[in-house]
Amino acid sequence: DDGGGKVVVLRDGDNKYIDLGRKRRVGVTKFKAAVLVDIREYYDAGGQMKPGKKGISLAEDEWKILKKSVPIIDK
Repeated sequence: DDGGGKVVVLRDGDNKYIDLGRKRRVGVTKFKAAVLVDIREYYDAGGQMKPGKKGISLAEDEWKILKKSVPIIDK
């Protein structure tokens, strides 16, 4: 099962992200010269979506491990 959903890449200013539904997004951000994969819940702040406290930012090495682990997770 591929999840049945369609991957849609959206923009918020200069940032690209993938909307996972239920106010969750995955995007790539930069913080202190580090590139991070950010998986986070968002909330509506007067019509504008803002990042919430619930989420995780993965460094490049962590993201590579997660990508390699997808077949194991899918079993």
